[in-house]
Amino acid sequence: MLSLSHFDYHLPKGLIAQYPAKSRDESRLMVIRGKKIEHAIFKNIDDFLQAGDLLVFNDTKVIPARLKGEKIDSGGKIELLLLREIDKNHWQAKAKGSRRLKPGMKIAFEGTELLAEVAGKKEEGEVILKFDSHREVKEDLWQIGKIPLPPYIKREVEESDSQRYQTIFARVEGAIAAPTAGLHFTSELMERLEKKGIDFTLLTLNVGLGTFSPIRDEDLTKHRMEREFFYLPQKTADKINQARRENRRIIAVGTTTVRVLETLADKKGEISSGQGWTGIFIYPGYKFKIVNGMVTNFHLPRTTLFLLVCAFLTREEMFEAYGQAVQEKYRFYSYGDAMLILKN
Repeated sequence: MLSLSHFDYHLPKGLIAQYPAKSRDESRLMVIRGKKIEHAIFKNIDDFLQAGDLLVFNDTKVIPARLKGEKIDSGGKIELLLLREIDKNHWQAKAKGSRRLKPGMKIAFEGTELLAEVAGKKEEGEVILKFDSHREVKEDLWQIGKIPLPPYIKREVEESDSQRYQTIFARVEGAIAAPTAGLHFTSELMERLEKKGIDFTLLTLNVGLGTFSPIRDEDLTKHRMEREFFYLPQKTADKINQARRENRRIIAVGTTTVRVLETLADKKGEISSGQGWTGIFIYPGYKFKIVNGMVTNFHLPRTTLFLLVCAFLTREEMFEAYGQAVQEKYRFYSYGDAMLILKN
């Protein structure tokens, strides 16, 4: 039986991308078709796709969820990461130094009159914040917050990240991390794909901590994903089901998209519209119901994301691909290069 340690690999730190490629579609692309591994540039992905393919994108938008504030009673500095909107004024947040936060404490934010009060504490450094605002807190975030880059990007957030850490499809606010496989697509590339007869559609998964939470137990069956909100509209379900009836390939752009599709698909691969919270954890042994292909970045070892791609192919095939990626000096993680996996 496979355990967590079976999904570890060595990655030189110098291969962890700190900045995106100069142009979105100039990143490198590894293509896996059957037993064959090929190397290309992302803007040429259409060379490996065919008329009738349906690409499914996640249209979530990253909010500037990282806030720096000051405790009103003491003047102490505090850093917050907003995780989830509970209602108009209440947010679940992760706080550095949260042990010093107590219910009733108030926090001010530089550059705005917005105030927040600690309304409650949760486990593992999480708090519930009540904002003193007569409008949507999200409106204030764009003035006072910063885009929350992943911790393995060892630099300060720059102005360009506000644009480059969003996909061109981003429209539904609520994510704290980008669906990074979609970062490689440009408007020009999409026009070329459409001219070739390649279709696309959208769904939403607001990427949260569940995607990145570490697996802490060697026994994979004991891991529980933190749930993330999703929405798949009827028009998307109709497009996907029609493509399946016509034996066209369903290619998910990103692991977040895979998780929504596999959450909503029935045993026959038919998909229904819907919204809710998914905590689906996909690891080797899982039988995919609907996805025929996947665009994805290169993921951290020992993570739910890496396990998902190992389930889509096999652990041995994915280790072979990752070994080549290290040898060929591909760039890894959120701002890194991409992989296209086609099962047929």
